[in-house]
Amino acid sequence: MACASSGCQTGCCKDEEVKEPIVTLPTNNQNHPNICIKCKSNNGAVACDGGQFCSDCFRNSLYGKFKLAVSSHGMISPSDNILVAFSGGPSSRVALQFVHDMQQKAQKNLDASGDRSLPVFTVGVAFVDEAAISSVSCQEVEQVIQDLQVIVSSLAPPKKELHIAKIENLFFTNSDEGRDRLRELLNSVGDLTGKEDLVLHLRMLFLQKIASENGYSKLVLGSCTSRVACHVISATVKGQGYSLPADIQYVDARSDIPVVFPLRDCLRQELVTLCCIKCLKTNEVLIQPCSGINALVSSFVRKLQEENASRERTIVRTAEKLTPFHFNSIPDTEDCNVQLASQRRKKKYNIKSHESWPPESLCPICNSPLNKRESVNISSSGKCLTTADIFRTTCCSSCQFQILPNNSTSVERFYSLLPQPMISRAEDQNGGNICWLREQIQDCLLSEDEDGS
Repeated sequence: MACASSGCQTGCCKDEEVKEPIVTLPTNNQNHPNICIKCKSNNGAVACDGGQFCSDCFRNSLYGKFKLAVSSHGMISPSDNILVAFSGGPSSRVALQFVHDMQQKAQKNLDASGDRSLPVFTVGVAFVDEAAISSVSCQEVEQVIQDLQVIVSSLAPPKKELHIAKIENLFFTNSDEGRDRLRELLNSVGDLTGKEDLVLHLRMLFLQKIASENGYSKLVLGSCTSRVACHVISATVKGQGYSLPADIQYVDARSDIPVVFPLRDCLRQELVTLCCIKCLKTNEVLIQPCSGINALVSSFVRKLQEENASRERTIVRTAEKLTPFHFNSIPDTEDCNVQLASQRRKKKYNIKSHESWPPESLCPICNSPLNKRESVNISSSGKCLTTADIFRTTCCSSCQFQILPNNSTSVERFYSLLPQPMISRAEDQNGGNICWLREQIQDCLLSEDEDGS
């Protein structure tokens, strides 16, 4: 019999289609069908998991999933400086609210105990302004920023720093030069799906830059089950099956600042409902609709979900059976909670310690791990090639097909337009692999004294 828990990680889902549990009301409440099945006292305002929940119990249910993900994977420790990425949509809005609630509870516990030896983690909010590549008017952009400032300032203490940055500043601090370069870079990509994916990769790179420059230790994203389900199918269609396990976990530490996904077990519709019943303000003006493959997959998954409310969770549970990469966990620290979560995960997936793994070869554009065939291409294509050609060989097959231009001249121009962090990624990748290889064979190398020559 398959487990129906949304947070199950044991791989016990053996059925091809997993049905959500049908909760029946107790017999003594048959005369009150709208009673909350959790507290048995308030009216059920929200239909979820086959029953009616009152607004408070519904919120607590989602917050429970959030807390379970945070504690099970050691996402947030008392000494952390957390940066929440905010887009204006319901997922990031709930992520910000739950992180704030968790911080506020920790602060109250600290004030009540009087023990100052254990700090309370700090929180910041980052918003990437993408008006330069959208059709949104300046007035609408200003309204979004004003709404964001009101949302952050309305949160109770501790105070949260707000970072608002234009995406073109990833290229130059001068917005005009950066905007022209960004637009030229995107115009050089002919595929609609590739152009949309490139914007996503640039956004993630910029969030990493903001987090690094401001001293944050973790980056929180509001990606939910619905988003992950769409990515599972779209990545499969795009030929990214090898790197798929890296993108669907609770933790992604392949970049300098680890990225965590505490809402990964929540459906988008649940988060939208929570924003409505709890009056959590959202503004999705700057969130552009999907196009190309991403739009087709989103529409397909939406129709599946309409037919059966468990389809998105079924897709994610199926993909969870793939073995994660070694960087899909928080790096080892002195924090006891993080160490316990890391030990449980290593035991569950039989993962070796980080020191025994070679550095993963990562695509400089999408940061996806490369399979052995793609890595061989990197090592065997370095002779008599231009810098741009070498850059092409370091990219994954999906980026080569959907994002990079076809001819060499266009690739050179594309390469010259990339932001410096993306170029540095490719340079560091090649150097890192050589250094690791030398370390592994160090004992077999002859010293100068032993060299007969």
